[in-house]
This record gives sequence, C-alpha cells and structure tokens, in this order.
Amino acid sequence: MSTVILTGLPVPGSPLTDELRSLGFDVRPAAGPEEAAAVLAGVPADQRVAVVDSAFVGHVHALRLALTDPRFDACAVSGAVAVQPGARAALEKAAALPAEGGGPYADRLAAAVEAAGTPVHHPELGTLVATVPATGAERAAAEAAVAAVDDEAVRLRTAVKSRDGFFTTFFISPYSRYIARWCARRGLTPNQVTTASLITALIAAGCAATGERGGYVAAGVLLLVSFVLDCTDGQLARYSLQYSTMGAWLDATFDRAKEYSFYAGLALGAARNGDDVWALALGAMILMTCRHVVDFAFNEANHDATANTSPTAALSDKLDSVGWTVWVRRMIILPIGERWAMIAVLTAATSPRIVFYALLVGCAFGALYTTAGRVLRSLTRKAKRTDRAAQALADLADSGPVAELAGRVVGRLAPGAGIAAAVIGSVALLWTAWAYGFGARQVIIAAAFYAVLAGAAVARPLKGALDWLVPPVFRAAEYTTVLILAAKADVPGALPAAFGLVAAVAYHHYDTVYRIRGGSGAPPRWLVWTIGGHDGRVLLTAVLASVLATRAADFPVALTVLAVFVALVVLVESIRFWVSSGAPAVHDEGEPA
Repeated sequence: MSTVILTGLPVPGSPLTDELRSLGFDVRPAAGPEEAAAVLAGVPADQRVAVVDSAFVGHVHALRLALTDPRFDACAVSGAVAVQPGARAALEKAAALPAEGGGPYADRLAAAVEAAGTPVHHPELGTLVATVPATGAERAAAEAAVAAVDDEAVRLRTAVKSRDGFFTTFFISPYSRYIARWCARRGLTPNQVTTASLITALIAAGCAATGERGGYVAAGVLLLVSFVLDCTDGQLARYSLQYSTMGAWLDATFDRAKEYSFYAGLALGAARNGDDVWALALGAMILMTCRHVVDFAFNEANHDATANTSPTAALSDKLDSVGWTVWVRRMIILPIGERWAMIAVLTAATSPRIVFYALLVGCAFGALYTTAGRVLRSLTRKAKRTDRAAQALADLADSGPVAELAGRVVGRLAPGAGIAAAVIGSVALLWTAWAYGFGARQVIIAAAFYAVLAGAAVARPLKGALDWLVPPVFRAAEYTTVLILAAKADVPGALPAAFGLVAAVAYHHYDTVYRIRGGSGAPPRWLVWTIGGHDGRVLLTAVLASVLATRAADFPVALTVLAVFVALVVLVESIRFWVSSGAPAVHDEGEPA
C-alpha cells in the first residue's frame, strides 16, 4: 500500500483524509517537518510515498494526478508531492534539510527534490483546483472554486486524447469515455480491454474469411466494435491512471496485429470466391507500414532539433487557427478511425478487392500528402539535428552485418551519402527484381549492390535535411522486394507466405520504434544480426529465389520458414523486454482540463 504523510494540524471538517484513503493511501499524520521526516523513515523503501499539507483544498482528481500517476518518479501540485521508489532517496535528503522558508511544507520538499536534480512532474490542472489557503477567507474562496467545477466531468474529458481524427472525436469518444468509466468502476484494466479489442478483431477477420455476405457484414460490425474498444483502453488508462509497460507494448502492437489480421481474413474470404487479392493485401500492409515509418522517422529526427522552424511550418500553424482546415487535414490523411470505418463499411457492402483498392488509393494519397509536406519543411528549415536524433535514425534503419561491413569500407569513400545512397540502391534493387524473371542471378547482384549502398548510407551520422527518409526507403525496398519475388514465383502460397514474412519483419520494426519512443533505445545488436538486418534479409530472399528457380513450388515453404524464424526470435525478445525491463510506458495525453 502507498503511504501519505499528512503534515500540519488537522482542519476541522476537512474531507482530505477520506479522499486520500479513497485513492488507496494509508494516511499517517505528522505535526511538523521533524515528525514528517521520522514518519518517512518508517515507510518501506519499495512503497510510493506522498507528503500532503493538511490544509490542502482541491479536487480529488487533482490529488489523483499528483499522487498516483505511475509514469513519473516524482510528481507535485501545490500542497502535495509524491515520489516512487526511484526518487525516494531525493525526498529523504530534502526532508533532512532544515525547515526554512515559507509556504506549504510539501511545496518546499518538491522544490528541494527538483533542485537536487530529480525531475518533478507538475500536471496541467486547467480548471481543477489545488491550493493551500493561508486564511479563512482564502479557504472559503477555494472551496467555492472546487464546488464550481465538476471533478468527474473534467476527469471524463481529460480521458480523451488531445489530438484525434474526426471520426474518433465525433463518433466514438462521445460515448466510449463512458464505457471507460464503466470499466474502471468494475475493476477492469486497460490491458484487459486491449485484449478484448484484439479478440474481437480476430473474430472479425474470421468472419471475413468465410467469404459469405453475412460474414462480411458481421466482420464490418465487429471491426467497428473492436475500434470502440481500442479507443476505450487508452481512455480507461487516462481516466484511472493505469499506465504500465505491458500496456504500452500491447497498445503499440495490437493495432497492427488487428489491422493486418483483417487484411489476411479479407484475402482468405476472397480466395474462397476465386478472387486472389493477396498481392493487394500485402501492398496495403507495405504502404501502411512505410507510412508509419515516415511519421516515426520524421518526428525522431526533429523533436529535439534546434532552430527548427520553416515557412511551411509557419503556414501550417496559421491554418490551425482556422478550425475547419484542421479537421480536413486530419481526415484526408486517413487516420486509423477513418481508415477502420472505411474498411468496415466497404467490407459489409462490397468485396475485398474494392476494400483493398480503396485502401491503397486513400493511404497512398495520405502518404504523399504528409511526406511531401515534411520534405518541404525539411528543405526550407535550418534545423540542427542532435546526435541522439542521428542515432535514432540509424537504429530505425535496421542495418545488419552486411551493411555494417560495407559501411566501414565504402563509407570512407562516400562520406555523407545518406538518402542518395539509400534511394539509388533501392531503385536499382526494385527495378532489377521487376525486370528479370524469378530466380535471375541479376537480382542477387542487385541485392548485394543494395546492401553495399545501404551501408554507405548510414556510415556517417544521419543529420542531413532529408536523411530521415533513409529508414522508410529501406522499409519500402525490403518489403516490396519480397512482394515482387513472391508474385514472380507465380505458385500457390507464395504471396500468403510473403505476407507472413513482411508481417513478422514489420512487427520488429514497430517494436524498434516504440522502444526508441520510450527512451529505452533500440533492440540489442545481437537481435538485429540474428535476423539479418534489412540488407541481410533482402540478400537471403534473392538467394532463395535463385536457388529454388527450378523448384518454385518450394519458395513459399522457404519464405514461411524464414517468417517463422524471424517471428519467434523477435517475439521472444520483445516480450522479455516489455514485461521485465521496466521500460517507460508510452501513452498519449488527454485533453487539457
């Protein structure tokens, strides 16, 4: 159990003690700073501990934000400070200092903890109240301010993400937040809701795989239900502050698992009716994954860059002041809410082929729109990227042993090759794979050339204006090569096997992204080397196609074996990391109060 040390003389009629107990705290009184330090010494070191001024007046949710958020080692509002075991030593040192100065004791402790080098998070309260009044008149005014604001209404509103798509904002969140509250009051966790969303989506994929109109209708309905639950899990996490490393992992990976499983279900359903759309399904998965990598790479390259301004960004900020343009620009990029709604409706009303055509056209337009804008920003700004950003891009590149060896040799001859080398190598590889027949040795040569240029591209820090495009170019080259070779094999099972391989590799790349976003760094090098890196997998796939040129029927088996190997290695390490590493959770914030 967590402990609150309530300092100062008790205030008659104050509900503070009961409110703290309702938040799960064991309340221990302390008349002054010296007694508070003694009580603190008696609290087990592995417990969360808080110090709250007995004269505190404020909303219960303000206390909840300050005292129970698991994402921060230290957190404070006026009159209350809480630390987790990681910041316990800093709080004890602050409590041992002479009790000098005015103001609430909890505020002085928070300032001392921060001054000693431990970051203290101060949640944005907005309309919520958190104060320690000095006089009776001030206390009466503070209590009136508390009564004027509906604590629960604010809590519900802040459970919703601050930036979301039009469909999610106006068609899902108005009621999903109440589902989140219903779940919280019944003790359900965000992870349980996330799992329910995944199961619902998998059932939807199974319905789509039947190939029958009734199955398609059921699949569309269930996909929308899955999306409602997908919104609910994050809102539940924000509503009840139930953040966790496992939750971050589930939330980061299940969305892709649900969407790509549904693609597979549609492809299986179409096959039952004699329509082979596996190439379209794989193309949609490739397009979506590459689009996400563009987002991740651009954000990682620029989030801590200095002098990070451009006329394009200024124009975008100006358009944000015109409300309707914000929603239009969010809708035309086909975010997850609009995308899943479109998939659900078209699945119920049309055919899998039409679903994939709409996906490819819509996502291609969204990808071109966002990428063009980001390229223009990069070319017109004078940003100075940090070493951390360059390392993040290098990690996202996913270079294997072949590219690293080539980089050490060729990189010295072509310093700063960056995006140019990546594009040249990728275009040469894709053109060769497309132009020559299945199993042609020219494809192996092109794959080797690609690996060499891939090494040259990352041989120097990726700090160029467009170097953030290097990882998505590599993703497009690897995934599309697998698609082309599987299509060229022209044997049953080749494209489904290629779908499985790309899905396994894409999981690894998403896992890399969320580790970096969580501040935990990229996966270990042994993992990247074990699964070959993007360069090694491209070369191996080309070699397999050449070796099996006269036995093309065995190519799907080879791709399946490779997919299973990559999936097992990546999943085992990923699960170990997210469950046991203590990596920080990555969650979007809700709407400011």
